[in-house]
Amino acid sequence: MFSRKMASSTDSSTAVDDEVRQLYERYQAAKSDAERHEIALEMGKLDGRRHAEIYAALENE
Repeated sequence: MFSRKMASSTDSSTAVDDEVRQLYERYQAAKSDAERHEIALEMGKLDGRRHAEIYAALENE
């Protein structure tokens, strides 16, 4: 059971890492401050989801 939990956590983590990488690449390629601001907001939402997942996992232990 524990290994199943770890696998799903790893899969989720990999998807989030890919999303972070894509956002970072978009941020670096942005041509305006407004575009960078919008991407930074998306990064903040992603970070919030990541933290929520971590806290939920801790509560379930």
